[in-house]
Amino acid sequence: MEQRTRHWDRLGNGGLTFTELGFGTAPLGNLYRAIGDGEAEAILDRAWEAGIRYFDTAPLYGLGLSETRLNRFLRGKPRDEYVLSTKVGRWLKACAPDARDGFGKWFDVPARQEVYDYGHDGVLRSVEFSLERLGIDRIDILYAHDLDVFNHGTQAALDARLTEFMEGGYKALLRLREEGTIRAFGAGINEWQPCQWMAERGDFDLFLLAGRYTLLEQEALDSFLPLCVERGIGIVIGGPYNSGILATGPRPGAFYNYDPAPQEILDRVGRIEAVCARHGVRMVDAAFQFPLRHPAVVSVIPGGQGVAEMESNLRAAAAEIPPALWAELKAEGLMRADAPVEG
Repeated sequence: MEQRTRHWDRLGNGGLTFTELGFGTAPLGNLYRAIGDGEAEAILDRAWEAGIRYFDTAPLYGLGLSETRLNRFLRGKPRDEYVLSTKVGRWLKACAPDARDGFGKWFDVPARQEVYDYGHDGVLRSVEFSLERLGIDRIDILYAHDLDVFNHGTQAALDARLTEFMEGGYKALLRLREEGTIRAFGAGINEWQPCQWMAERGDFDLFLLAGRYTLLEQEALDSFLPLCVERGIGIVIGGPYNSGILATGPRPGAFYNYDPAPQEILDRVGRIEAVCARHGVRMVDAAFQFPLRHPAVVSVIPGGQGVAEMESNLRAAAAEIPPALWAELKAEGLMRADAPVEG
C-alpha cells in the first residue's frame, strides 16, 4: 500500500522523505498498559505493510523498551527505505526494580532512572545508547526532548535547561549534522513557545510539536508556524487527537492532554463532532487531516497501541474531507479563520 509523502530539504543536502502518516512509538513502550512483544510486532508489521516509513521513538518511551522493540523490527529492513528519529536530553541509568521511574505510566519495563542531561557530552552519550538499543548504524533525526514547562515545572527551571542545551547539546547536534552522522535535528516538545525561542536563536531543522496544532488548538499560528515557513523548518505533529478526545469524542472520562477533559473542552468537541457528522466525516479523520493543511507540516504521528488503532489511523490518512466542513467549523467559531485548509 502506498502512503502519501512529503519531501523536506531545508539544507539542500537531499533532505528526507516523510510519509504523511508516521508512527509514534510511545505506546510500544507499554504506555498506560503492557502489551506483549508479539502484539507490538504485529502493529509494526501492519504499519510497514501499509507503507508507513517514518518512525519516531525516544529513550523515555518504556525506559528503553520502545527502542529495543524497534531493533528487532528494523533488522533486515533496507536502511534507506525508512526515516527514523529518536531523542536526546535524557539518558537512562540502571537501578533497583523498586527505584525505577515511571510507575503508573510505563508498565512491565526495564528498571531504569531518567537522568536529564542537555549538555554536550550527555547528548553524545544518549546517542550512543540509542544506537545500541536500536541496533542500527545511523539515526536520521535527533530531537531534544521535553524542553518545556510541562516537564520542568517552572519557567525558571526551563530557562536553565534551555541555556544548558544551547551552550552544550545544541553544539553537539550541530557537529553531528555537519559530519553527516545525522541528517537533521530539532526538538520534541509539548509547547510551541520554547520551539519559537530556539528557532530564533539557533539553526534548527524540524520540531516535533505534540498536541499544539490541532482541531482544538491553533495558537501556534500567531508567530511560531509563520516563522517555520519563513525558515524552511519542518513540523511533525504528535498528539493530533489531543491525547484521545478528538478520536474518542466527548464521552465521559475522555482524555485531553493526558488528563480527564474539562467540561468546556467536552462541550467544544461535541460541537466539532456535530459539524463533522453533518458532513458525513469521522471527527478522527478531520483531526488527522487538519494539521497536514499547513505548509510547514511534513508528517502526523498518532500513537497506536493496537492493530485496530493502526487501522483507524490508516483510514484517517486516506480520508477526503469536503471543504464545506472546514468552512462550517470556521463559521461556527470552532476553528481560526486564518487556519490553512486547502488540500
